[in-house]
Amino acid sequence: MSSSITLDSQLTYIKGIGPVLGQALASLGIITVKDLIYYAPRRYEDFSNLVEIKDFRPGLISTKLIINNVVGRYVRNGLHITEALGSDETGSVKLIWFNQPYRQKSIKTGVNYYVSGKFELSSRRFSIMNPALELESDFPIVTNAILPVYKVNKNISVNQIRRSIRNVFNQVDQIEDFMPSDLIKKTKIENLTTALRNLHFPESIEDLDKAKYRLSFDEIFSLTLVSLKNRDLLKKNHSSIVEFNSALAQKFVGLLPFKLTNSQREVIWRIYQDLEHDLPMNRLLEGDVGSGKTVVALMAALMVMNKKWQTVFLAPTEVLARQHYETITKLLAQLNLESKVDLLVGSMTKKQKELVKDRLKSNEILLVVGTHALLEEDVKLNNLAFLIVDEQHRFGVEQRKKLQVNSTKIPHLLTLSATPIPRSLALTFFGELSISRLSEKPNETTQVETKVVSETNINSVYDVIKKEMTLGHQVFVVCPLIIKSNIGQSKNDVNSIYNELTRLFPKFRLGLMHGKLPAKEKEAVMRQFVRHELDLIVSTTVIEVGVDVPNATVMAIFNSDSFGLAQLHQLRGRIGRSDLKSYCFFIGDDDITKNERIKSLVKLNNGFELAEIDLKMRGPGAFFGLSQHGLTDLKFVEFSDLSFIRSVKAVAQQFFETGELQKYKQLNNKVNQLSSIKTLD
Repeated sequence: MSSSITLDSQLTYIKGIGPVLGQALASLGIITVKDLIYYAPRRYEDFSNLVEIKDFRPGLISTKLIINNVVGRYVRNGLHITEALGSDETGSVKLIWFNQPYRQKSIKTGVNYYVSGKFELSSRRFSIMNPALELESDFPIVTNAILPVYKVNKNISVNQIRRSIRNVFNQVDQIEDFMPSDLIKKTKIENLTTALRNLHFPESIEDLDKAKYRLSFDEIFSLTLVSLKNRDLLKKNHSSIVEFNSALAQKFVGLLPFKLTNSQREVIWRIYQDLEHDLPMNRLLEGDVGSGKTVVALMAALMVMNKKWQTVFLAPTEVLARQHYETITKLLAQLNLESKVDLLVGSMTKKQKELVKDRLKSNEILLVVGTHALLEEDVKLNNLAFLIVDEQHRFGVEQRKKLQVNSTKIPHLLTLSATPIPRSLALTFFGELSISRLSEKPNETTQVETKVVSETNINSVYDVIKKEMTLGHQVFVVCPLIIKSNIGQSKNDVNSIYNELTRLFPKFRLGLMHGKLPAKEKEAVMRQFVRHELDLIVSTTVIEVGVDVPNATVMAIFNSDSFGLAQLHQLRGRIGRSDLKSYCFFIGDDDITKNERIKSLVKLNNGFELAEIDLKMRGPGAFFGLSQHGLTDLKFVEFSDLSFIRSVKAVAQQFFETGELQKYKQLNNKVNQLSSIKTLD
């Protein structure tokens, strides 16, 4: 391989990879040599302990078989089954795959395969269910019996990724270890080059564990330093001191149509204490669906308004911004403050926008609600003291500065999140934030009746949908895909389901929404649904955050097992928002009724408990919205291992307190790249 190749070299120009394979790798986000070296396996196939058929026992097994008699067929409701016969010198066994029709053409008969899967009872006979296969001839020549399995798509195979990594792996020596050598020695972690080699080519489970430990250590250590640095930088800024007005708070609470929960009282008191200091507040407020986050945020804003200073409330969508605006003006009308509140969103006319901007500039408006378009518009605020941001956990000083005019002080920040974030995730990723939770609900609405339904019983769901629409109620139908997948035979994309439901319910008004629609079209469809100009909406998960439609009584979610529990719980939270009886259906294949993870949704209605279950079972990528915060970029951390996270954070804390971060260029550069907060000029 040419010595001119560097870590930044693009793969399309490398001999042995080239333009076609390079483009296929690019479809996975792998562009450079370094990207490829750091592409983490999602799991491993351990063929180091092969078992002959005569010694099979129920459970996970690895074996070597010759495969023959491959047959595929469709059964009820489009379910595809592929069956084959595997044999060795001691006997034979049936292999079964569900919804993997490509297996029939891809399996080569009469040759040796390494097979790994679950040996279990199926139709009164023990078989290996949905096994992974590796051709013996494809087994890496130089490596051992532990094979990495990488995430792939229709453009590329696992073996192509393995060969590509082997092709460039000599360049791993160019990667400089950013960890200080004395720290490596002190913590007894492996050097980075060895860890990366054992990540892709482990010779034993012990070597693999050491590699994962080192790479997990890197992630937690680096993020902890980022949080500590962010916190220190924030301390160098100053905010306005907002005094607590007890009489105003008591008057507002007395006018509320409901009683505050204990957790709301505790959280608002902590926020009031934050506001009374010139150190900028940086608090994340987590609350399950219906826990009353908006009221808490408004009670904080009320103290700022009392000082004649301004508050900006940012929402992720225009529909949600309008709903927040309506809620806030209704609550403040009782204090005759509704005239001090206004809305600024993209769909308003130029004349309407200019009027709002003028009122903001003159300090006539003390609280403005809008989308992140507020950051782009030519908005001049008179005296911004408080910023409320919905569902955007990483909102740094630089973004606050965009809203800041005529002030040397930085606004206090309160971030709201309806996504239940497990403690270990919060501990790892949001260490620079103070975190509060609302664990109760002030207005307990009707309990949602939750059922797990196989697609063979889909008509029972359609019967409920028709009944509810006939009663004048509304329905959400959620699908995981915008277009039909090339893999498997799933019909459950939004277009197919929309067409099916249009045929079934010709007398009702149906709408279609998904992420590829232009923003204005999505907003228009959602507004139609909110105004009850539509009876049913078929959508991807873009309807998930915040939207409030009290008349909606049914949520039907296809392919539910492809979603995280926190995400499913969020979707369920879109209904049951009034005293109307409501129904949530988690729909999947025949096996979904046996799925313990999905069944936990029937038993539990607490988002935080469900999030903890999902974290242990699926990892951090299961949580809605977390991709925007870089959580799914973390490939190695086991978030259920709190003791490990705490121990690494302690090492990072001790290192940070030495003040020597600047001495280590590689580490300091890494921390600066990850950091989301800079000082105010």
